[in-house]
Amino acid sequence: MSSAQHPADEVPAVDVPDGVPAASDDAPGAGKPRTMRFRRSDTPRLDSEHAGRQGLIVRRAFELLGGRDAAMAFLNTEDTALGGRPLDIAMASEAGFQSIEDAMRLRSQGAAA
Repeated sequence: MSSAQHPADEVPAVDVPDGVPAASDDAPGAGKPRTMRFRRSDTPRLDSEHAGRQGLIVRRAFELLGGRDAAMAFLNTEDTALGGRPLDIAMASEAGFQSIEDAMRLRSQGAAA
């Protein structure tokens, strides 16, 4: 048999992990190229007002707190003095946004002193 011939019965077997269904010739879509299929998520999406505040507070945190790691740590850590997680507070209302921005400004001035 030449190297140009590839009989189907000589295709090497592949181990399939437990829980993964094996392909079948009679399965729906068998023989068709696979395409990406997207499902709508059940997770609620942010409205434009909340998403806008989220983007702004993250950008301000990067600027005021000196980079990604410090910004993410501050925004995502529960802070009893501020009344919750700063990111949630900032996204909830304009007043919350302002209070978190003020808190970051004070922290950045304290670190610079």
